[in-house]
Amino acid sequence: MEELINITFPDGAVRQYQKGSSAIDIAKKISEGLARKVLAADVNGVTWDATRPINNDTSIKFLTWDDINGKSTFWHSSAHLMAEAIQSMFPGVKFWVGPPLENGFYYDVDLGENVIAEEDLKKLEIKMTELARQNNNYVRKEISKKDAVQYFADKGDEYKLDLLGGLNDGEITLYSQGSFTDLCRGPHIPATGIIKAVKLTAIAGAYWKGNENNKMLTRIYGVTFPTQKELDEYLVLLEEAKKRDHRKLGKELELFTFSEKVGMGLPLWLPNGTMLRERLQQFLQKAQTEAGYLPVITPHIGHKNLYVTSGHFEKYGKDSFQPIKTPQEGEEFFLKPMNCPHHCEIYKSSPRSYKDLPLRFSEFGTVYRYEQHGELHGLTRVRGFTQDDAHLFCMPSQVKDEFKKVIDLVFYVLKSLGFTDYTAQISLRDKIDRSKYIGSDENWEVSEKAIIEASAEKGLKTVIEYGEAAFYGPKLDFMLRDAIGRKWQLGTIQVDYNLPERFELTYIGEDNARHTPVMIHRAPFGSLERFVALLIEHCAGKFPLWLTPVQVKILPISEKFLPYAENVLNALKIADIRAVIDDRNEKIGKKIRDTELAKIPYMLVIGEKEVQNENIAIRRQGKGDLGTKSMAEFIAMVNEEVENKRAFE
Repeated sequence: MEELINITFPDGAVRQYQKGSSAIDIAKKISEGLARKVLAADVNGVTWDATRPINNDTSIKFLTWDDINGKSTFWHSSAHLMAEAIQSMFPGVKFWVGPPLENGFYYDVDLGENVIAEEDLKKLEIKMTELARQNNNYVRKEISKKDAVQYFADKGDEYKLDLLGGLNDGEITLYSQGSFTDLCRGPHIPATGIIKAVKLTAIAGAYWKGNENNKMLTRIYGVTFPTQKELDEYLVLLEEAKKRDHRKLGKELELFTFSEKVGMGLPLWLPNGTMLRERLQQFLQKAQTEAGYLPVITPHIGHKNLYVTSGHFEKYGKDSFQPIKTPQEGEEFFLKPMNCPHHCEIYKSSPRSYKDLPLRFSEFGTVYRYEQHGELHGLTRVRGFTQDDAHLFCMPSQVKDEFKKVIDLVFYVLKSLGFTDYTAQISLRDKIDRSKYIGSDENWEVSEKAIIEASAEKGLKTVIEYGEAAFYGPKLDFMLRDAIGRKWQLGTIQVDYNLPERFELTYIGEDNARHTPVMIHRAPFGSLERFVALLIEHCAGKFPLWLTPVQVKILPISEKFLPYAENVLNALKIADIRAVIDDRNEKIGKKIRDTELAKIPYMLVIGEKEVQNENIAIRRQGKGDLGTKSMAEFIAMVNEEVENKRAFE
């Protein structure tokens, strides 16, 4: 008699299947059409191969291309397919790691004496397509550590032997498809034939293990899709992304720059970028003041003991800049990696009563983290960045209400800047590995419950991700999609019962006893650097009028109209409208084209008729001629647009 197991589906239905059935087998029992879509399966919260036998009662969810983990499995399998193609073109090549990315995958490879060039990518694409059509199965094999070491030692593969050093018996698997075998945890899609469209996108260098003292490997990036149509649509978006690249637009719009003499990953803000950044700060400061926040300023360095107490030294010491040693023997300081320990000390500087709470400290605080050279990327990954940081100290009974108020503030920020497509990710502890976190289970359970309930009460569309919490507490991360569909993590709110305990923070309660406050960390922008990068790319450099560094450019047709242009400029300045005059000896057509390229919202053309009628001819960037108006009418129009904080025209 065959042994049956109970399978629980996402809708709660429970059905029985033969022990050893795979997710694909189960899907086929439901529908052949469904089975063709299944890429992997969520088995009791863990992503599995769709072909892997299931031997116990379990909950299951089929993962398709529409699921994040389905796409991730598809792209991980595509990395293995690319590796097989590379192996066929460059015999003797060695492989390090080939993970999936948010959009695609890469593989780090040691080509030995060989060099791969851009023109080789097309040959690799053709080979990958050829191998995909063979429809080879991805085969999982459990193997002992001894046998795995022997297998890769025989191949002289020092990279896989290094990976094996951190693994134990019972957790080692090999995956094979066609002629390629790799050390891999998986999971993988059922077969290569599911991969229908291939594009290899870039070649880069990457130090082994991200350590610049190690050998430089070759990193090959790619992306694949289940249909050619989806690849074609993606490539259109990719071209649009290149046009919107914040590094390109940042240079063209003279917003920021970098200097090797100053140091990699340390941005220099130019006047236009500084004005943009300052307006973002003023915008948030105004909202924070109205919400009862108190501004504070903390130094750029802190004593080592500060970060030992907070736990940052233990968790992030290796990612910090080297300690600053003073003439005093044994005295060490660190460049500030976080603002929260400093704010804890500010709280502790005076006795606190329950009547003082909630207490909200805010700071645009610059912090420093030593990112590896290869991980630096424009403003999105830097070594010095400014957080719009705030820390709220409150009683346990106030946590949920304060958390909801912060959510409202984040809503206001996102709406004002035109971001409407976002998901709130509730980031909780890893279900199994608790070694990454500090604090008691009781504190974690209380804080996780507060976040989940507050998010539900605000009607947020949320997803839960286990293992993504901060080391001191769970958090709510706002995952934004920009104008071309890319996902970014920006604003964050975190509940923390642990740092107040570590810093021995207290307040006197109504019962005249000492109690420990709860701490809420929040940063609606996340960091100004990353937020500005995203804003540039989201709006393609066409900032909302209230935010743009230069709102108006005055274009006199010839030199004789300069005096009137100066009068116009003065009137705009009095009205607090940011304007400049283009007084170059150029034709008006060129002045208009240059102003369009500079993405300045309004152009005021000054000629004979405008001087005679004491008005101005108005042009809008990207829209052309808007006719003539008096200065008073134009100023009223601009002020209304600024006051309404309209995001984009």
